[in-house]
Amino acid sequence: MTNLFCEKLEQGRYGIVYKGNLNDGSQVAVKILKKSKGSVEEFVNEVVTISRTSHVNIVSLWGFCYEMNKQTLIYEFMSNGSLDKYKYKHGRSSLSSLFSNLHWKELYNIVNSIAQGLDYLHERCNTKILYLDIKPQNVLLDEKFCPKIADFGLAKICKNNKSSRRTFSIRGTPGYIAPEMFNRRAYGGISCKSDVYSYGMLILEMMGAKDDPHIRRSHNSESYFPDWLYKDQDEDFIYYRSFAFDKDDKIIIQKILLVGLHCIQTDPSKRRARIRYAGFL
Repeated sequence: MTNLFCEKLEQGRYGIVYKGNLNDGSQVAVKILKKSKGSVEEFVNEVVTISRTSHVNIVSLWGFCYEMNKQTLIYEFMSNGSLDKYKYKHGRSSLSSLFSNLHWKELYNIVNSIAQGLDYLHERCNTKILYLDIKPQNVLLDEKFCPKIADFGLAKICKNNKSSRRTFSIRGTPGYIAPEMFNRRAYGGISCKSDVYSYGMLILEMMGAKDDPHIRRSHNSESYFPDWLYKDQDEDFIYYRSFAFDKDDKIIIQKILLVGLHCIQTDPSKRRARIRYAGFL
């Protein structure tokens, strides 16, 4: 299927993804999980979780294989790779520097569609699912730049549709993990609002706010990112609006930044319970 693993697409913490072809000519992404202590658990968790989903913004699992301690997942192929390729580069927002391919309205549609995918997992899937690892590397783009959430290895199903969980260990990627994941006594259990926080950090990562030297100029490396972003938000809005081509672009830029700030509030109770009402839909 992969022609002896000749074309590697991506390599992550839990495995390597190769490009493959089915007999009918359809392209697929073949993920070979690394051998590790928790690899079997992650494999079963991903198959069970994603098999419960069916949504335009959730990547489709086409098949899987478990044989002789080897775990393989077969997904639909996403020709434009992950959002990680389009985040901040070279002193300005990468998406604003790639206007030949992506415009601000297309960026708006991407972040809106990711919100719809998360809302589906939280509220409209047949079982509530906490994703717990939203980041640019886990959002893939098809040939039309439609985003789809992928990699459900850390996701958790909430039985009986409960809104929060308190029993599992810290999950996610540093920089995107919600504060309640570290201090549940102060902020309560893990819930859908934990995904909302990670989503907000993803938006700001896409805009380049986390790494832009203009934004970071007056803050040392030890400053807590959300704190100094809130402090200078008015000046930062003016800076980002300078990338706009017209009035509509300025509105979109300001709206995206406001939604990102709204989602990364430290106190979960101040974040919207449902991400679809965070500002887009």
